[in-house]
Amino acid sequence: MLPYKSLIQIDRNSSVNIYIQVCNNFVSLITNGTLQPSDVLPSSRVLADLIGINRNTVKLAYEELISQGWAESVERKGVFVLSKLPVISKPNLPQTDKNHNQQESFIWTNHFSNSIPSTNFQKTGLRIDDGFPDVRLAPVDQLMREYRSLSRKFYGKNFLKYGSSKGSEHLRISISNYLSNTRGLVASPDNILISKGSQMGIYLTAQLLLTIGDTVAVGVSNYGYADDTFKHSGAKLIRIPVDENGMDIDYLENILRKQTIKALYIIPHHHFPTTVTLSMERRLKLLNLAREYRFAIIEDDYDFDFHYENKPYLPLASIDHNHNVIYIGSISKTFAPALRIGFMSGPPAFINAAASLRELIDKQGDTLLEDAFSVLFNNGEMERHFRKSLKIYKHRRNLFCDILETDFKNDIEFEIPEGGLAVWATFDKKTDLIKMSQNALKNGLHIDNGLFYKNESFDKNAMRIGFASIDDNEIIKAFEILKKSL
Repeated sequence: MLPYKSLIQIDRNSSVNIYIQVCNNFVSLITNGTLQPSDVLPSSRVLADLIGINRNTVKLAYEELISQGWAESVERKGVFVLSKLPVISKPNLPQTDKNHNQQESFIWTNHFSNSIPSTNFQKTGLRIDDGFPDVRLAPVDQLMREYRSLSRKFYGKNFLKYGSSKGSEHLRISISNYLSNTRGLVASPDNILISKGSQMGIYLTAQLLLTIGDTVAVGVSNYGYADDTFKHSGAKLIRIPVDENGMDIDYLENILRKQTIKALYIIPHHHFPTTVTLSMERRLKLLNLAREYRFAIIEDDYDFDFHYENKPYLPLASIDHNHNVIYIGSISKTFAPALRIGFMSGPPAFINAAASLRELIDKQGDTLLEDAFSVLFNNGEMERHFRKSLKIYKHRRNLFCDILETDFKNDIEFEIPEGGLAVWATFDKKTDLIKMSQNALKNGLHIDNGLFYKNESFDKNAMRIGFASIDDNEIIKAFEILKKSL
């Protein structure tokens, strides 16, 4: 008889009934080949004694196995694994004394074998991130209140059915009004798609725009996930320099005279990673080039709402009269990253196609959550949140930069950002950012090592350090640890 005492594991603290646990254990033994068709199961009395449970509980487990079609009862003989089940090979025990090259169970192309898993920011602890909002400031209670309210209302039950792949109509109307009021961008609700954050918008855009061999212009320094998305679509990247006035559009013009590009990806406000803003002169010239050379502009405007000094420039999409711009924004970056809400707008046929493509990977978003966000926009809660956050983040930016200027003047070069949630910090060449990150972690501070910002053309000893998600005391404590870790 098999060693059921060790094979059948019971968790008495589990919310799952014990007889269901016993049943599930037997299902695992059958499906992994340990138990074969027609094998006899131990009597209810024997099994009850072995694993220390009531005999009637074992009987219930056997009845469940039989009802699910895993076992059969033979009168006067006992309970057996169903004889009609296919024979499954018994698992091979691992041989620890030999080296084995594990073979895949099926053939597939792994384009992500060298990818590094993203950081889990949900783990607690003191952290300097690369520019996230402080989730403690977000009116999550109000959002959840509206979520529950909508789910309880009679008409709210309709939200549990399939809806539009473009997203909640109510939120699209709210976003349309919001874009018009805050940045002069005219986009009808039908011409807006609600996405799971800006990254989905970038992916949908890349899949529709690009085929193998196409060329995309991006910054020498750029958002790494956008680069990877374009490469995944089979496109080639051409790097355009970025200076204190944003992407060098004169350099781009020289490139366009020599070769064709399909699209240009740009972050005009608070460029990632360097935080610089594209000048108005360059914005107008870029739009003229897009019209002349007929390429798409993918405008990633992920944190337009946080600008601390003068009023921010209008987005490219707001002054685009030739419909070259695909505009991508994010609520996740301004509210809370785990609540995945973004939006995109562009030429009507393009947005309709994006909605059709979205259906292939994600039929629709969370309509209840989207409608709850719509309520917050309509009752002014989102505007209050942005005003409150802007004031707090500006204070934190000033404190953050004051400490950098005072305590790190020989170690870190930086410019005070006009907007956004992070500082682009260039470290002294003698500073090993990997060792610094490791030392900081030993002392209780999580901070990046700078590798994420490097690419084949960009290798500065620099990184983004975010000030928004930590309060005054945390900023002071974090910098004390960082100073010791350099």
